[in-house]
Amino acid sequence: MTFTMISKLHLENILFLDIETVPEAHHFSELDTTKQELWEAKSKYQRKDDFTAEEFYERAGIWAEFGKIICISVGYFSFQGDLRTFRTTSFYGDEMQLLKEFKNLLISHFSQAKHLLCAHNGKEFDFPYIARRMIIHGITLPYKLNLFGKKPWEVPHLDTLELWKFGDYKNYTSLKLLTNVLGIPSPKDDIDGSEVFNVYYEEQNIDRIINYCEKDTIAVAQILLRLRGDDLLSDDEIIHI
Repeated sequence: MTFTMISKLHLENILFLDIETVPEAHHFSELDTTKQELWEAKSKYQRKDDFTAEEFYERAGIWAEFGKIICISVGYFSFQGDLRTFRTTSFYGDEMQLLKEFKNLLISHFSQAKHLLCAHNGKEFDFPYIARRMIIHGITLPYKLNLFGKKPWEVPHLDTLELWKFGDYKNYTSLKLLTNVLGIPSPKDDIDGSEVFNVYYEEQNIDRIINYCEKDTIAVAQILLRLRGDDLLSDDEIIHI
């Protein structure tokens, strides 16, 4: 997608989102023997000889086969004359229930051809992770996540990381770094992704995770605004539902 095309997008047709994930169990020992062996094989090359499979288990949340989604935060623009607002809300708690609620939102409000989903590194992480967890739970994929048979230009996904690459496919720029260089308020002013495991399982503070996830969602929207040359959102334009 060219930047001319980005500038012509109707912002109200885009659903911005971010997800937070953790390992499916608190402790490696809670997995059955087969799953422990599968995790040991899956993580072998990532952990090398530095960690045992059990010691590395805190990082299992990044794989949909060994993790689960604990929060999906979404945001969308509304326009009334010159008044612009950005509304955010979150789905959290039981994974199957939050996936069903997210699917219902897509079907009821973002199912038309003009609608797009947008996330940072969404094409590599958020979108496929959500789709895989839906399939694992036996949830039929909504159209916006079902990519089978779609040509590249038919995929209804925007990825701010991909846009920032400008064709440099070896480059990876984190959300934290990109917000910094673009002068956008950091979404990592409380916790970052590496701390979600402890906040969820040890502190059991889902509200803190929801707040963090919504800040990431807002940051993704802010990045797209900067790429378009639009004014950033002010605090009074952001509404938490």
